[in-house]
Amino acid sequence: MNKKKIFNDPVYGFVTIPTELLFDLIEHTYFQRLRRIQQLGLTMFVYPGALHTRFHHALGAMHLMSLALRTLKDKGVKISAAEGEAAMAAILLHDIGHGPLSHALERSIFHDVHHEAVSLHLMRKLNTEFNGALELAIAIFKGTYERPFFHQLVSSQLDMDRLDYLNRDSFYTGVQEGRPGADRLIKMLTVVDERLVLEEKAVYSIENFLVSRRLMYWQVYLHKTVTSAEQMVIRIMQRARDLARGGTEVPASPNLQFFLTRNVTQEQFETDDTILRRFARLDDTDVWGAVKLWADHPDTVLRYLAQSLLDRHLFKITLQTEPFDEEFQLGIIELIAAHFELPPADAAQLMLTGRISNNAYDADGRDSIEVLTKRGQVVNAAEASDLPNIKALSQRVEKHYICYPKEIL
Repeated sequence: MNKKKIFNDPVYGFVTIPTELLFDLIEHTYFQRLRRIQQLGLTMFVYPGALHTRFHHALGAMHLMSLALRTLKDKGVKISAAEGEAAMAAILLHDIGHGPLSHALERSIFHDVHHEAVSLHLMRKLNTEFNGALELAIAIFKGTYERPFFHQLVSSQLDMDRLDYLNRDSFYTGVQEGRPGADRLIKMLTVVDERLVLEEKAVYSIENFLVSRRLMYWQVYLHKTVTSAEQMVIRIMQRARDLARGGTEVPASPNLQFFLTRNVTQEQFETDDTILRRFARLDDTDVWGAVKLWADHPDTVLRYLAQSLLDRHLFKITLQTEPFDEEFQLGIIELIAAHFELPPADAAQLMLTGRISNNAYDADGRDSIEVLTKRGQVVNAAEASDLPNIKALSQRVEKHYICYPKEIL
């Protein structure tokens, strides 16, 4: 069988799967599940075109990794065939541990189980299945390989993951201002003392990348309507979980039912293969199927939340720089209780509060973007620029939100 396939990517055009191992990984059931998990969760409530999947993104990141490796080789960086394949395998599998609706349900279905740890566990399982072929890829993914620039290409403040999701998400949402200029950034990559750096002439491209990232976070990922929708689905899952664990019947697919009724920890996840098998069959369709069932549930709170999400009858959301006053929150709960004829404890379930924050660049982080000056010095990108933009973009912006049913207004 010819395993060196070509696929047509709407963002990059024709892309080649270069080795048989990468083809076999893509064909595996763990990876195929990513076809059924949307990259941007509930963002399609605001941007109707945002229907692409984690499968799309992983293939795109693998493609950008191949371009980056080719650029580095052309500049004299010694990269063996095994290292190149391992780096592409690491970026291909970096999101394999994502649960349904991507980040939205990471903490409401599972207990203290994070997708990065699940990804690593799945990679180790695949490594066993592929007779140790992923040893080097796992070392690169974990950052333990002796050549750090490989890990930086997979996970850093300027990695192939970020370049692809900004490229792809701006394409599918139609937010053209979010395009990060990935082609030029990749062409400017080089390696100094086994660390990934960019040539000095890329400094304005770095600024463009960081501005694009800041814009995409506030205009897409943390858009206030998206935040409202995501908080609603999180509360739906929390309510269903609490009801199920309290003895109330909450219909769901067998695999979703399993996680709703059990407090699965990371340790259990890694030691019980039946849990892993259930997780590998869990995707967005389980969640949407359950939400459709719960729209007719006897519990008023669960029924209202589920029906509202199905109809895109989203909660009113208000943002401000300071936390919301406790008396104001109590007033909202009283209005909800009166309107829906609910006891205060249940009414509180229909008010959602929290905070969102973002800084486009962590200038003091250990994975800061480094620039090779014309004098041969390696400096932080914030120091390399003659404009204040990069330092300004490193400042964290934080907003507090409160969400509640529009009917009480």
